[in-house]
Amino acid sequence: MPSLSRLPTRSTATVHERSSEERQELTAAQQQLFDWLEDYIRIHRHSPSIRQMMEAMGLRSPAPIQSRLRHLQQKGWITWQEGQARTLQLLEAGVRGIPVLGSVAAGGLVEPYDDLQERLDLTPMLETRGLFALTVNGDSMVEAHIADGDVVLLEPVQDPMRLRNGTIVSALVNGSGTTLKHFHRDGDTVTLEAANPAYAPLVLPADQVSVQGRLVAVWRQI
Repeated sequence: MPSLSRLPTRSTATVHERSSEERQELTAAQQQLFDWLEDYIRIHRHSPSIRQMMEAMGLRSPAPIQSRLRHLQQKGWITWQEGQARTLQLLEAGVRGIPVLGSVAAGGLVEPYDDLQERLDLTPMLETRGLFALTVNGDSMVEAHIADGDVVLLEPVQDPMRLRNGTIVSALVNGSGTTLKHFHRDGDTVTLEAANPAYAPLVLPADQVSVQGRLVAVWRQI
């Protein structure tokens, strides 16, 4: 699974970091556009194009939209790189997430990212009730892209009978300890299968296996 790394900053972007108390009041036209942007981004999870803003505001020219955006930025309500509408972000607590700026090649080359595509919102995962983390020791799950030293995030499993076969789980085996494996159940038998051919599957009576959690994500420190 991919790791998160720091993305290069855009030197041409102007960012106004202001608290809500430092924001300047908006005109009716500016407020209208901001309210529409707020709703659009909340629903679609990315910023709209200039043309979409024009249509929403009933305008035939981009100039009034660009003027309103400049004023919204100057007054501390948004950040925006002029000429690239999808770089727009609202400066408020309600818009959360990490900007997804495009793709990066792991084989050949792709065009460099030049526009904000969407936002990766990790909040729902981090707010999962009971979510917990474990550090991985060993290489039995390397073919599932889980390496020694990775941290796995797991969600508690309320009903192991409803787990899909093949789900990666943290399982407690009576008298042997905890292991991270693919979970398979067949009647009264549970098979814990590694993602590394060097390790044989563990075939156990179901009553000797307690599923602690289901894999949600992998965190790898670079």
